[in-house]
Amino acid sequence: MSDISTTSAETMITMTHVEKWYGAFQALHDINMSVQKGEKIVLCGPSGSGKSTLIRCINHLESYEKGEIRVGGILMGNQAKAIDAIRREVGMVFQQFNLFPHLTVLENCMLAPMRALGVGKAEAEERARALLNRVKILEQAKKYPVQLSGGQQQRVAIARALCMRPKVMLFDEPTSALDPEMVKEVLDTMIGLADEGMTMICVTHEMGFARQVADRVIFMASGAIVEEAHPSDFFTNPSHERTRKFLGEILRN
Repeated sequence: MSDISTTSAETMITMTHVEKWYGAFQALHDINMSVQKGEKIVLCGPSGSGKSTLIRCINHLESYEKGEIRVGGILMGNQAKAIDAIRREVGMVFQQFNLFPHLTVLENCMLAPMRALGVGKAEAEERARALLNRVKILEQAKKYPVQLSGGQQQRVAIARALCMRPKVMLFDEPTSALDPEMVKEVLDTMIGLADEGMTMICVTHEMGFARQVADRVIFMASGAIVEEAHPSDFFTNPSHERTRKFLGEILRN
């Protein structure tokens, strides 16, 4: 029986009773979460709370032992067909930029559509140039990653992910490796995507971004979802003591 089956057209991601272990250590505890089309979710919490593990399970960069994940109507399983189908729907931007150092910016963006989608070279280049322009870095197209600043490299990484035309974008602490003066240019790019209606899940400690962009903020601790709320409630009236302690610490810094 196929792992591929459909769900609501408006529900992009559903995680039901998902649990994940690393040996004897349980990294995710009974995760239940759904994300609607066009929704912007910010995941926050202390280091080691399971945020990155959660989003890495969504595109099967991490396996999970219990529960069910559906992405864009596809039921995640161990079949390569289902995993490949989900990865075509989901773009991911990492803390480290993960660009190919031996390829130019333009070539980095062209590679995946040509290899994974069978897009012709001319179309791949046209798509790449349009998206590099969208993230305001087209003038760097012929340079190599080492010639760019960290903020520029991260914007290339965003453009590269968008070249696959994903329905969902995952961001795993995309600004944490950047110098402070480079953070704004990456956040501005992400805000632009949010304004255009991209479905997004972002792991970040940038609380200003969460206030401005998020439809929901989800707070995690010890591998579990502790609290989720609209930013107006999350920041002004958190209901859980662990959330209040976290916000007190992060907003002081």
